Amino acid sequence: MQFRQQALAKLQSPEELDLPVRFARPQGWLVLFVTVIVMAAASVWAVTGSVASTVSAPAILTHGQGSYLLQSPVSGQVTAVVAEQGQRIAANAPVLKVRTAKGETVVRSVAAGRVTGLAATIGAIISTGTNVAAVEKVADADDPLYATVYVPAENAATIPSDAAVDLTVQSAPTQQYGVLRGHVKSVDRAAQSQQQIAAFLGDSQLGEQFTKKGRPVAVLVRLDRSSGTKSGYKWSSADGPPFRLSSMTVASGSIRLEDQRPIDWLLP
Repeated sequence: MQFRQQALAKLQSPEELDLPVRFARPQGWLVLFVTVIVMAAASVWAVTGSVASTVSAPAILTHGQGSYLLQSPVSGQVTAVVAEQGQRIAANAPVLKVRTAKGETVVRSVAAGRVTGLAATIGAIISTGTNVAAVEKVADADDPLYATVYVPAENAATIPSDAAVDLTVQSAPTQQYGVLRGHVKSVDRAAQSQQQIAAFLGDSQLGEQFTKKGRPVAVLVRLDRSSGTKSGYKWSSADGPPFRLSSMTVASGSIRLEDQRPIDWLLP
């Protein structure tokens, strides 16, 4: 009953028309102004801006021409290992000697390069087709290094030509020396098998390592040169590491993909 009387009294009282009307407080105008500015900036960015994305994958530094596995053409016992680890050899150079039933045979290199691995030791019994050495194909000691990044096949088509690449080198801590800079030189058209990668690098373990998540596509990266660093290449830090880089160094590559327009992926 009390609430009813209060309601009737309110209806019978005259309206306070002489009081000024307050539309909004100053704080409310400020919030509205900021909201409009933010929405306008977001609209402009959605039309004119772009989103950069990258793909990361394992990589390795080589001289670009790859390596090959030298296989023994005969069966027998190794009597001498002529070549040495790290030695530069010419094409058809002797690598080791094998005693067979028909006499001693010399196993020779297929192409000129640098011996990166020796699998045969004196006294070992080997058969025809046994891998006895790995030789990196390099014609000159000053040949530049390249990086081969093994990218998942589904990302290969989105890699633009001359895309920027950052390489984290295993032998050069990123916190101290930064990342190695480079640009995409070429992208293979077909995915590579474990056997193809092992044949190119001259290392079956690397072939297995780089195909753990499926057959990747090889992306050849040209390293940016610099005369101001000890390594001869450009780094994100001023000086980079105080030593020269060597081939067959494992790294990790981050390749910048084509920029995507926000409106393309915001809209269904």
